[in-house]
Amino acid sequence: MGDVAKDLTSGTIGGVAQLIVGHPFDTIKVKLQSQPAPLPGQPPKYAGAMDAVKQTLAAEGPRGLYKGMGAPLATVAAFNAVLFTVRGQMEALLRSEPGATLTVGQQVICGAGAGVAVSFLACPTELIKCRLQAQSVLADSASAGVAVKYGGPMDVARHVLRSEGGVRGLFKGMVPTLAREVPGNAVVFGVYEALKQYMAGGPDTSKLGRGSFIVAGGLAGAAFWLTVYPTDVIKSVIQVDDYKNPKYTGSINAFRRIFASESLKGLYKGFGPAMARSIPANAACFLAYEVTRSSLG
Repeated sequence: MGDVAKDLTSGTIGGVAQLIVGHPFDTIKVKLQSQPAPLPGQPPKYAGAMDAVKQTLAAEGPRGLYKGMGAPLATVAAFNAVLFTVRGQMEALLRSEPGATLTVGQQVICGAGAGVAVSFLACPTELIKCRLQAQSVLADSASAGVAVKYGGPMDVARHVLRSEGGVRGLFKGMVPTLAREVPGNAVVFGVYEALKQYMAGGPDTSKLGRGSFIVAGGLAGAAFWLTVYPTDVIKSVIQVDDYKNPKYTGSINAFRRIFASESLKGLYKGFGPAMARSIPANAACFLAYEVTRSSLG
């Protein structure tokens, strides 16, 4: 099996593990990000992450925590194939000789390049996922009259293609998606490699055990959100914004309006669930990737 096929297979298995572990946390994150700012004197729909979990379970049952999972599950193979394959090919280009270990700086470059590539898959997938996860919040807001109820991922895609500008509508939020994925993946792969080399006591990380992969992967995932979380908030509100009566004219406008009405706190709505998700989800992803990649040779 060639290196591309190995990266494709390992990345896909890693992505599935990440999705299964992390999706309920992601649902709560998007619900908190998407809830409208409360009117003066009124409480927000969700008092916090645990309140969002309780309300979701009460209204929709456990399935509500996995709402929107169909879209990323359907594309996880392609997403992780691109991410790990582009990263692998960039590693090959940067190596001075076959098998040479890359520096942390070189891994940062590989991660950034992979982030550019995956943005073109992440944007439409995230749009569909966010629409499904946030629709219960939007239906209860003042814009309930224009909120759209979706039956599933394909229903979202059909609605966007038919009523929101065709294929272009699926790429709404592409700028903040790039602004998230490029620096985010640069940090992820850089931190992951730095932690592995630190735990190995040098550049040779081939003797590390599974526990090291779990720790390095979990902390690398946490570093992702510490770096790009406000950008993710902007992406989410842009992607769930109403097409006919948009609240925001673009990413900069969204940033200014959120900051003006909710200050810095508004740019970190849902940060707790995102961090709670990132550590176990990325630990599962990198562990699954490393174990699968090692078993393939």
